[in-house]
Amino acid sequence: MKIALFGYGKMGQMIEQVALNRGHEIVAKIDEHTLNIDFNSMDVAIDFSMPEAAYSNITKCIENNVPVISGTTGWLDKYEDAAALCESKNGAFIYASNFSLGVNIFFELNNYLAKMMQNLPEYKVSLEEIHHTQKLDAPSGTAISLAEGVISNSEYTQWKLDDDSNGSLSITSKRIGKTPGTHTVTYDNVVDSIEIKHTAHNREGFALGAVTAAEWILGKTGIFSMRDVLNLG
Repeated sequence: MKIALFGYGKMGQMIEQVALNRGHEIVAKIDEHTLNIDFNSMDVAIDFSMPEAAYSNITKCIENNVPVISGTTGWLDKYEDAAALCESKNGAFIYASNFSLGVNIFFELNNYLAKMMQNLPEYKVSLEEIHHTQKLDAPSGTAISLAEGVISNSEYTQWKLDDDSNGSLSITSKRIGKTPGTHTVTYDNVVDSIEIKHTAHNREGFALGAVTAAEWILGKTGIFSMRDVLNLG
């Protein structure tokens, strides 16, 4: 498989390493300085660029009939536009706030726990995410996905950053050292607490998930998620 990388930072470099180890070829490494892009040379594109570049990268790939995998966060105000374009062009697109296989299992556990706790309003829910100091957006896309999972299965109607006023689901964001990513969902009561937690040990899990998604999407058309890739129902 011939892969083009949109964004060649630490994640792009890790994706390159994983892809090469799995027998794939990297045909392009594209950043803000790249002037000419040969879309005909690539079977699939993987976008881990900057928020301000992601939408343009994704739409160019779709317009040129290149399946695209995007893990860039911070651009989702234009997600529906990208999805509409994909549908109109009969393209193929996967966005995930986190491509880690373990995190996507964690999403499913989060949804299941939220459903179990629906009738126990005495438990207050909160989320905490910890990432490295170079991560620009807060809260993380993964934390937002977890919050949306809780909201869709509870009486919460919104999340807020560091704010639980008016019954909001509070997300606490911390930026510490080189932490790859830790997400914790806590249900707290006066008598006890229930906590589920995912800790990333390195970036390789994210890269492996992105390459796995790229392998899966070949030959398909439509808008998909990691639930589809992992056949989680």
